[in-house]
Amino acid sequence: MSWGTELWDQFDNLEKHTQWGIDILEKYIKFVKERTEIELSYAKQLRNLSKKYQPKKNSKEEEEYKYTSCKAFLSTLNEMNDYAGQHEVISENMTAQIMVDLARYVQELKQERKSNFHDGRKAQQHIETCWKQLEASKRRFERDCKEADRAQQYFEKMDADINVTKADVEKARQQAQLRHQMAEDSKADYSSILQKFNQEQHEYYHSHIPNIFQKIQEMEERRILRLGESMKMYAEVDRQVIPIIGKCLDGIVKAAESIDQKNDSQLVIEAFKSGFEPPGDIDFEDYSQPMQRAVSDHSLSSSRGDGKPEPKFGGRSKGKLWPFIKKNKGATPEDFSNLPPEQRRKKLQQKVDELNKEMQKEVDQRDAITKMKDVYLRNPQMGDPASLDHKLAEVSHNIEKLRLETQKFEAWLAEVEGRLPARGDQARRQSGLYDGQSAPAVNNCAQDRESSPDGSYTEEQSQESEVKVLAPDFDDEFDDEEPLPAIGTCKALYTFEGQNEGTISVAEGETLYVIEEDKGDGWTRIRRSEEEEGYVPTSYVEVYLDKNAKGAKTYI
Repeated sequence: MSWGTELWDQFDNLEKHTQWGIDILEKYIKFVKERTEIELSYAKQLRNLSKKYQPKKNSKEEEEYKYTSCKAFLSTLNEMNDYAGQHEVISENMTAQIMVDLARYVQELKQERKSNFHDGRKAQQHIETCWKQLEASKRRFERDCKEADRAQQYFEKMDADINVTKADVEKARQQAQLRHQMAEDSKADYSSILQKFNQEQHEYYHSHIPNIFQKIQEMEERRILRLGESMKMYAEVDRQVIPIIGKCLDGIVKAAESIDQKNDSQLVIEAFKSGFEPPGDIDFEDYSQPMQRAVSDHSLSSSRGDGKPEPKFGGRSKGKLWPFIKKNKGATPEDFSNLPPEQRRKKLQQKVDELNKEMQKEVDQRDAITKMKDVYLRNPQMGDPASLDHKLAEVSHNIEKLRLETQKFEAWLAEVEGRLPARGDQARRQSGLYDGQSAPAVNNCAQDRESSPDGSYTEEQSQESEVKVLAPDFDDEFDDEEPLPAIGTCKALYTFEGQNEGTISVAEGETLYVIEEDKGDGWTRIRRSEEEEGYVPTSYVEVYLDKNAKGAKTYI
């Protein structure tokens, strides 16, 4: 089965067919290109989807991902991100292994096809030229033969005419012989050209064309084979990522199986547990006593015979009604005192941990600067040790500031943990929280629970009473005291915001009076004016004590 023998006369059709084959290749390349674009678009959409539902950093959503169900969802988002990456791999591999390779092959195929058909057209033109030469020699031979026949007939006519001179007859005879000779020469030329043409034609149809068509056939078969290989590669590129996609899906299944509903329920308890006991039963308040006294003196005397005041019902602290009291929607206090004890303890512990981490970072930075300064001291050519003093002082200042903050929150934490009762004392705390302070509020229970004019229940007054009961008593250290004499001056090295009771705010570079030096607790008492004084951290100021002042110590 050879195109050279079977399709020897189908040159034009073969030319059209091979062009169609190249068009098919280009169409397949376009198909693969569009597939890669779809894969990239799909991967981008999957990544955007995964990113859209990722928890935002430092937001409430991030706190929600402590639950196993939310962790499983987060794992699903991450696996979908990896899943999108595999579709990007498909696009990249199809581009590199199919599109680029086929595009280069198409260019080579076009050049090869052009060369083969150029040779075919050249062979066609040669055989057509030979055919034209044969036709020309044939027509010349035919014309010379006719001319020779006419010259012979003319000679015979002249030879038979008795009136024609011998000279005219001889001339006619010579002309006839010349025409016969020309006919013989044309015959020999025609015969030679015919023989040559037959040889050329035989080579054309049995050698040149078969060879050219065989090359074209091999080229076309390679094109078909290459297309099949590209289709196999197309499937193989998809198959290569199936194991990884399977792992992504297995990861989603594993994440789903890791969901623990009991653990999530426990986390809800830890997140919202207040530390309070549920409210106890509300005692009956008997408003029928006056009616009973009017009916029976015995009941009156029996009720007052011992001379003791009648016990009031509902003698428990009104703090137990906290679930029904309106919540304060103002700014969150720094010590989280607006939260229930358990939640407050968790918040304070979290804040202490954060401050400790920040302090550790600053300590590590200080150690690194100290080591660098030692290196500069040993090798002055590497740098100036004095250039690190400012940075070292700044870091030390930050450490001191964080230390004070940590101490403040640790004190609040210790206070909360000290107030949290043991498991056996919870009922006592719930029923008698601050009993000594809450008595006035309890005695006014009936008045506190009055109805509003429209008949609705209100807790406004009881809330105020509760606030008064639970509010801590601040000890004003400066009330009813004689102003202390100044024992020196100080200069603020850093700005300090005095937000706590007993502290005072100072600005960097400000000069103030020292009225009480540091007693070992890290605080120095200073005065700006007669009515404005307080404590500042000792590390924030540079103190200059007056040696002649009473009670002054030598400052080092």
